[in-house]
Amino acid sequence: MQAIILVGGEGTRLRPLTLHQPKQMLRLLGFPMLERVVERLAAIGVDEVVLSLGYQPDAFIARYPDHRIGTVKVRYAVEPEPLDTAGAIRFAVDKGNVHGTFLVVNGDVLTDLDVAQLVDFHLDRGALATIGLVEVDDPSRFGVVVTDDRGRAVRFVEKPPRDQAPSHAINAGVYVMEPAAIERIAVGERVSVERSLFPQLASEGTLWGLAQRCYWVDAGTPASYLRAALDIATGRRAARVREGVRFPVESRPPGGETCYLGEGSQVASDAVVDAAIIEDDVVVGDGAVVRSSIVLEGARLAPGVRVEHSIVGAETDVPEAVELVDLAVVAPSTELAPGQRLAGTR
Repeated sequence: MQAIILVGGEGTRLRPLTLHQPKQMLRLLGFPMLERVVERLAAIGVDEVVLSLGYQPDAFIARYPDHRIGTVKVRYAVEPEPLDTAGAIRFAVDKGNVHGTFLVVNGDVLTDLDVAQLVDFHLDRGALATIGLVEVDDPSRFGVVVTDDRGRAVRFVEKPPRDQAPSHAINAGVYVMEPAAIERIAVGERVSVERSLFPQLASEGTLWGLAQRCYWVDAGTPASYLRAALDIATGRRAARVREGVRFPVESRPPGGETCYLGEGSQVASDAVVDAAIIEDDVVVGDGAVVRSSIVLEGARLAPGVRVEHSIVGAETDVPEAVELVDLAVVAPSTELAPGQRLAGTR
């Protein structure tokens, strides 16, 4: 089976981390986010993916020059200009030679949604397109999809008040499609799947949705990216952890949660690392404290640095005694002075 993975966005919500690399290339315990998505697809029989590229496409092409991610074949569809979601899918279908029933996945969505069940449901209903839906307790931050008793999508409601929501099922960013659903769009046309294509299919009675209650994170913001990483590190979400790393970190405090320490990283003997992700080739200096945070590859934390519930970007030098707290996000472009305190700043 083939799948299109949408990875063309600029990742503006994750800046400054994404100023010099696409968000799907950000690490999650040793692997780029994209590889975690592909790994899940491979497990249900996907043997070829088309990466729908726009922003910094060379980062993907350079990472996978042999056109493979694990056992999965990779094709590239580089948009000449932003085409929005449906336009991007149409372009990828054409450039990637996609045929037959196929999957579409947002490249920053990490989920345990049962995709095989979604495909079976789609085929059983004879749908042109089927939306994977996730049941959430509070749908007020999302758009919800209302379906009939058999799962046919009938309407969409954007960010309803929690106590007035007609549904708690939100779009999970995972779709099953037939070529006929997308071929009505001209190649190169700018069209939204959420605002245009899906409402059109719903009006024709050919759009369906299957709701599941499962793990789901849109890792496109600092808070959700941090949550996704910590969920893996602490075992709240089962996922592969790269072999050959020390796991957990010996320097965590007694009773501290599991940590991840990447290859080549060095943690001073008196540093404290608790419920944190330290990627490859990181240096954590004397007396530094890292709690509930991500420190990406090649970063250097000087002595006395404190990082709590924050993210340090790749190759970032954090000067002595700097404090990063309350979801501060820093990158090499961030100007930092010794002893400076950043709270929720990026």
